[in-house]
Order: sequence, then structure tokens, then C-alpha cells
Amino acid sequence: MTDDLTWFSAHELGKLYRSRELSPVEVVDAALDRVEQVDDRLNIMVTVTADSAREQAAEAERRFAAGDELPPLYGVPITVKDLTDTAGVRTTYGCVAYADHVPDEDAVSWARLKEAGTILLGKTTTPEFGLLGVTESKLTGTTGTPWDPTRAAGGSSGGAAASTVAGIAPIAWGSDGGGSIRVPASLCGAVGIKPSTGRIPLIGNTEPDSTEGPIARRVVDAALLLDVTVGPHPLDRLSLPSTGERYAETALASGDLSGLRIAADPGLQHGPVDNETQCVFAQALQDLRAADAVVEEVQVDLPDPLQFFVAYWGPEYINYIDEMREGGLDVWPLVARIAEQAAALSPADVSRAARDTKTEIYLAYAKVFSEFDLLVTPTTPFPAFPHAGDIGGPSIVNGRPLDEPGGHLHRLTESPSHAGLPAISVPCGFTSDGLPVGLQIIGPQHSDTAVVYAASRYERATDWWTRHPAL
Repeated sequence: MTDDLTWFSAHELGKLYRSRELSPVEVVDAALDRVEQVDDRLNIMVTVTADSAREQAAEAERRFAAGDELPPLYGVPITVKDLTDTAGVRTTYGCVAYADHVPDEDAVSWARLKEAGTILLGKTTTPEFGLLGVTESKLTGTTGTPWDPTRAAGGSSGGAAASTVAGIAPIAWGSDGGGSIRVPASLCGAVGIKPSTGRIPLIGNTEPDSTEGPIARRVVDAALLLDVTVGPHPLDRLSLPSTGERYAETALASGDLSGLRIAADPGLQHGPVDNETQCVFAQALQDLRAADAVVEEVQVDLPDPLQFFVAYWGPEYINYIDEMREGGLDVWPLVARIAEQAAALSPADVSRAARDTKTEIYLAYAKVFSEFDLLVTPTTPFPAFPHAGDIGGPSIVNGRPLDEPGGHLHRLTESPSHAGLPAISVPCGFTSDGLPVGLQIIGPQHSDTAVVYAASRYERATDWWTRHPAL
């Protein structure tokens, strides 16, 4: 019975609960059993909240039996990345210094997800403070993709993405500053949404390019999570007003891709794309055309993403490194190298990155969207790779050495974040080794609904979402 319950979507669970064909207790028990089955191989969970999850499931079962009017996600199990504060539940930020840290307050997003009735199964792995592009941590170790545990799940929401694809929960909560939702979604074969800047509030937000967001196996499930988490908050100066858009309704509504003009850039310049990823992406473009979209290849003229990464994120790395060293903690060599490179920059260099270069990135995308409705790229330049520790990526792509492998992993996802644009990764095929490849769909400013619409229609036109790893 556990295996039968593993692959229901959150949307399906809501309907089955209401019809009394399934109970939240059955589903949560099956999810916790699944943790026992797979976590030793994948290293997904930092903290498992089994007792409270079972208590909440029993309460949910009572309320469904009583015929109460309940939200669509009520009683649905969820995992939450260990960077998101959960009051009363250990939150480590992937760092040894916070191994026993228990927050007093919930993040805005988790407070809203709790209000919607989701049941927390536990917290998922992340690198220290989300600083690496792979989920490697001195506190929790290495997280693998469910398709091959010897290969990287990506990061920094690697545990969250792996938890959905491994069948632990249909939905997960992650965060994304330059690809930390979309990259692991791609390497694990999940759906991951980076909403527009400000769509999901963060208390005391100081960083306009970072956001939290959903990871799921189906577009509609990710859309359900958006529905209950978007909207302004008075303590986030960057948060957007409510628009009244209903993302799940958009995902479920009738319609196809007819008439959509889609630009396609196979690599956003500045580095190689793995040959098999190129082939899968080319087939995805054919699938889009077969679904009646008009697809035209373009080349987006963007600044060098690796140079920009150091200038924009490097000063923040310096702050984290100072804090870690003051606490007597080891620092990953890659993180230290980025901080050293940033320290060599002038204040003018850093200012240009945060102002001029970010505007240049936005305008490059705006030029594309003056002619097209959406832009698609591969989500990552290569599929999941053997665990590489601090290196953060493969050292050879297409038979040639690759400088700064960790930087290239997020090369295709960084720039949409810095432009503040909504973007989603959906599975679009597999390599000959059986590794998933993601299709990144990017929309114009504040067009989250359009991105959800296109992703759900692409999902309907293909069957990649029906495939599950053999674990």
C-alpha cells in the first residue's frame, strides 16, 4: 500500500481526502515509511518530525470526517528546506554552528503553509547557508539525485528536490537566489518555480534577487503552493501587492500552447552545454512546436555570468566566511576562493555589478520579450554528475576541461534571478544514462501566471512527469 500512496500528487490527495477514499493518516504513515526506505541512500532529511506529523494527520482525518470546509492543501505532507525558519523545529542552515538551533518564529512562507494545513514531515538538506551549488555540508554530508545516488542532487535546495522525486512527499519548499530551486529540480527531475522578485515575502528582506518557492512533481502542485504563499507583508519592503491570480486554476484550465511565441537559447553563451543535454533540449523544442507553439532560436546578449557572480555575491560570501571563522568553523575552499576574488575587487566594481550590470541583464531579457512571450533554455548545462565535493560540478564537459565547474552549474539560472523574472524548471527528457534534463521557462517581469500556464501545457503534451526512479 505504501508504494501505491507514494506517487499521488497534492492535488489528487486533496480530492481523495474529501471523497474519503484516502486518509491523511495513511498518507503520512506511508511518507514516513518512505523516509526509512530511501534516506540512507540519498541523505535527504536533516530532521524528521514524525510524531507531530502523525498528530496533525489524525487531526486532519477527524476534520475531513466531520465534513469541515478545508483548504486544498489541508493534510498534505511537505518537506521544508533547512534554510527556512520553522518555529519549534530545528533549523540548522546546513551549518555545524547551528546544529541545535531552534527558531522562535516561523518564516512568512512557512506560517502561510501551516495555515493552509500542510503537514511537516521534516527539514531537508542544504549546504552551509546555501552558499554552494551542490548539497554538500560538513553537518549533514552529501545528497544524491534519486536517479543515481552516486551523483549530485544539485543545490542549494537539493534535499527538497530529492524528497519529492524519491516519493517522500508530493511537495517541498525551497529557496533560490541564482538557481537553487531550478538546478536541483533539473538534476532530480522535479518541477521547481522561482517566482518574480517580491512575490513571496521574506521578513526584513535585504536581497532583491533571492526568493523562496515551491518544488513538486507536478506543475499544479507547485502552483497550489504559490497560491497560499504569495502576497505582501509589511516587513518586506520588496514584497508585491496581491493580484488575485490563481495559479492552480491556471495550471488546470483548458488550453494549449497555440499562438505562443517562444524564444529558445540553447546555452546563453559563456560556456559549453553537454552534448546529451543539447539533444534533449532540441527534442523539447520539437515537442513545443508539436504542441502548436511558435519557437524561434535566439541568442540573448548577457554579461559573463561567472564574473558577475563574484562581483555580486562575493561580498556576501566574505560576510559569511568571517562569521564562520569567528566561530572556529572550517570554510569550503570554493567559498573561500570566491570571497578572495571578491576582496580583490574595488568598491566601484561591486557597485557596477549591483547597479549597471544588473540593469544590463534585465534589458537583455526585455529585448527578447519585446518580440516573444517566453524564453526557454536548458535549466543546467549538464545533467547530474558524480559527487565532486567542493568542486561543485564536472571538470570535463564534451571532452574538454571546464574552469570553475561549480560556477557553470548555475550559469543558465543566475541571470533570470538578477533580472527579477519568474522562471520554472520542468522535466523535458532523459540522457542515455537515465538522468533527467530540465527545461527552463522564463517569463517577462511579473508574468508568473504565464510561466505556470506554459509549463502545465508542456507537461500535458509530454509524459516525463510519469517516470519515477527505481529506489
